[in-house]
Amino acid sequence: MILEKIAEINGSINGVVWGIFGLALLIGTGIIVTCCTKFFQVSHLALWWKNTIGSLFTKDVMKHRKEKGVISPFQALCTALAATVGTGNIAGVAAAICIGGAGAVFWMWVAAFFGMMTNYAENVLGIYFRRKNSEGEWSGGAMYYLRDGLGGYKYEDKHGSASFKNLGKILAILFCIFTMLAAFGIGSMGQVNKIVANVASAFDVSALSSITVFEGVSLYNIVLGVLIMILTAVITLGGVKRIANVAEKIVPFMVVLFIAGSLVIIGINYKAIIPAFKAIFVNAFAPEAFVGGGIGGVIVAMTNGFKRGVFSNEAGLGSSVMVHSNSSVKEPVKQGMWGIFEVFADTMVVCTMTALVVLTSGGLNGGVFNAATGEIAAGYNDATLVGGAFNEVFAWGNIGEKFVAVAMFLFAFTTVLGWSHYGSKAWEYLFGTKTTYIFRIIHVCTIIFGAVLTSSLAWDISDTFNGLMMIPNLIGVLFMIPIVVKITKNYIDRKVKGKDVAPILSYDEKINAEAAENLDK
Repeated sequence: MILEKIAEINGSINGVVWGIFGLALLIGTGIIVTCCTKFFQVSHLALWWKNTIGSLFTKDVMKHRKEKGVISPFQALCTALAATVGTGNIAGVAAAICIGGAGAVFWMWVAAFFGMMTNYAENVLGIYFRRKNSEGEWSGGAMYYLRDGLGGYKYEDKHGSASFKNLGKILAILFCIFTMLAAFGIGSMGQVNKIVANVASAFDVSALSSITVFEGVSLYNIVLGVLIMILTAVITLGGVKRIANVAEKIVPFMVVLFIAGSLVIIGINYKAIIPAFKAIFVNAFAPEAFVGGGIGGVIVAMTNGFKRGVFSNEAGLGSSVMVHSNSSVKEPVKQGMWGIFEVFADTMVVCTMTALVVLTSGGLNGGVFNAATGEIAAGYNDATLVGGAFNEVFAWGNIGEKFVAVAMFLFAFTTVLGWSHYGSKAWEYLFGTKTTYIFRIIHVCTIIFGAVLTSSLAWDISDTFNGLMMIPNLIGVLFMIPIVVKITKNYIDRKVKGKDVAPILSYDEKINAEAAENLDK
């Protein structure tokens, strides 16, 4: 009864934040930033590629920092990817296909293309408006550029000069509240729910799974939830450096391993690759019958593609800014380029691999999902679809399903770690640096709820919190696009065109001067 009431309330809010307004705000912001920066993600492709993956093994990117709370650009990327490369990349893609058909993948790509520049703008603003907290650690995020950026804008009214100071403060507070709620949803319950579902299915322990505790929840679910709680507590209570150290070891390994496994399956089913891409493009505008015909069907495919795209890469949420701001990088544009790469790696690479695994599974015979008709094979759902697709090739001893369960665990667990940091930074803004351990403890405790909630409710709650968090952040980004353009132009003038102009690195004159003095160190 309680869960039904929660679902009803959540459904009402979700319908607003993920309605026309929310989607227009999300994609519209990405389009505007893309246009204002002259399609930076395309026109300066070589530049951002060289400064991200092209510089991966250089000392400046990889070297660990001794300063308190400061992490390397690579650690910042891995921690951000730890939070973004999660269940959205496996179960989220499968869910989008199940609900919106193969065409949802196309809209996921569209969201990611423009999301690259939204994430770029967020990270540029994050570095530009960051500052040191009372513990001497960098603190940055949407709450700071809302308060000091949006709040610093002045305008003329009938009473003379006025500012958005109060609006900036209110939106900053709302963003922090929504971030903490999202940390419990996307960063805890949603991830743990998928971990438990996949591990319980692939590695069943009948002695535990046969014991029902309440409403269909087995003792095995609760045991798994408690184990994840303990692991999370050991890592997150050690702060951002411990989280970053774990992330830089797990994230590259899990991404490479999952892509390698996916390529094997896609390679074996190579004859189905072209039909899969055809289904993606055709069904984006002419959805399968189960999605619905005409404009309604397109909207279903589009909405699910956008929602799952954001759930996966988090562009527009303002979340990853909070860890990118801990980077040792002094150039806002440099960290912005890591933001572009983050969305590219997350959606264009990992999500595409997942989609092709599902759509090519079984070759041209349908497999777990028939790309032509949109039919899901009996016995599968969004949580088990990818595992079933892997089993089509790695069938012996259900190795495929076990592989996906392990991948899901690594993806989702690192997401929980990343979101613990995001939520603690929001808590820090509202209640001070010295009390952040309280949030981390609460975050750890919410993990058990993910182990007992139904799959659909856990996802729906996560979607709602994402949408609520997105709105104040994107309002701030929209207002500060001129600042992003100015900082970008300054960087291009200095680094590409070789002009002798003073660098724009921080809104704070003291921080700007100090960063400029040590720019090449």
